[in-house]
Amino acid sequence: MESRLAAADPDRGEQVFRRCAACHTVERDGGTRAGPNLWGIVGAPVARQERFSYSATMAALDGNWTPERLDAYLTRPRSVVRGTSTEFRGLAHPRDRADLIVYLNRMSNSPIDVGGGAAGARRATGPEEDGIGLLATGTGAAETHAACTACHSERIVIQQGLPRRQWDELLDWMVDEHGMSPLRGRIRDTVLDYLARQYGPDRPNYPAR
Repeated sequence: MESRLAAADPDRGEQVFRRCAACHTVERDGGTRAGPNLWGIVGAPVARQERFSYSATMAALDGNWTPERLDAYLTRPRSVVRGTSTEFRGLAHPRDRADLIVYLNRMSNSPIDVGGGAAGARRATGPEEDGIGLLATGTGAAETHAACTACHSERIVIQQGLPRRQWDELLDWMVDEHGMSPLRGRIRDTVLDYLARQYGPDRPNYPAR
């Protein structure tokens, strides 16, 4: 873990954080969404933000969010905290987790010493680096990827060709029938705009057969 953090890149971690942005803010004094604000999360006590209502299993935890604990949680949240309300399935790649942790550490009034010696040395260069998987590049891709892959593969998304109204209805159906966390306000509009533009009736990004 120590060596991964020493080589980690917070600038790339900022790109990885896009997968979290549908549910979390990270700015100082940022509001809550489906999840709590993450400003100062590295080293902070677990589940102790007064403005957020945690699941019972999360609220019962003691200790702090050390880099090692964050790494374990980010790998498979539901395995580490059974009964957690998060829909996030986790980050499989150790590099993604390390980069995200040093980025979150930077977003703090009092960062702790976790390394991050490669700060700024690497830059995202394409869809995989931007964390949007198979989705077409464009405004809203990261938010859409984060919202949709909490429940299923983005392969399901790229097979569709729906107008905005039907995408809107589909989001409501996913909430009602499959327990998807609701998207609201700006995030919902961003996701719907992206889906209608990239995966509308004319299917501009329909996968080649």
